[in-house]
Amino acid sequence: MRSFEEIEALAAGKKGGPDRLAALLGEHNMPKSVEDLEKIGDDRWLSMFTKCVFQAGFSWKVIEQKWSGFEEAFENFDVARLAFLPDEAFEALLRDTRIVRNGAKIKAVQDNAVFLKDLAREHGSASKFFAHYPASDQIGLMELMKKRGSRLGGTTGQISLRFMGKESFILTGDVVNALIRENVIENDRMSKKNLSAAQVAFNEWKTTSGRTLNEISRILAFSVGTSH
Repeated sequence: MRSFEEIEALAAGKKGGPDRLAALLGEHNMPKSVEDLEKIGDDRWLSMFTKCVFQAGFSWKVIEQKWSGFEEAFENFDVARLAFLPDEAFEALLRDTRIVRNGAKIKAVQDNAVFLKDLAREHGSASKFFAHYPASDQIGLMELMKKRGSRLGGTTGQISLRFMGKESFILTGDVVNALIRENVIENDRMSKKNLSAAQVAFNEWKTTSGRTLNEISRILAFSVGTSH
């Protein structure tokens, strides 16, 4: 495994130099502080989970265009209300043209409302739970979201964490290829062994480079992506 300084130099070479790489990194939001994450309403977590679930395997542009309709149809993602979604309300959503009428994904909204409601009962709020969960054990958080949430496995959960401002890496195809190239993981299977090895590498690179997990994963992707 190379030093992150070497990987960053490789990414800079592909993207047109250090200044261009810095500009690309600056185009995306940095992680929020623990204090700012704590202030986010649990309804916003449910909103983001829902957006990422509906975007998975579908046109992100279409979901974005319809999003105000989603907010209306799901009553601004009131966690307590959606956790106890009655059958008639579910049936109404299946006919609601303001949203994408996918029954399994609509059901996931209710399941994730229950998940967030349970976290709030256990930790004071779901936001407090996510805010204080250590970034050094992201794979543990990913496993928890996969087990206790609905359709939050794979990159869907990772993307939702990133968009909410939680410090995180995203195991995109380019990032996985970079990890294979650096002999961090053996293949592209997201086994417990590979995930654990990836977390160790990310933690080491964060310590030695001073960069966030957000920046590290994007630089890894740039180091194997298309040259500009």
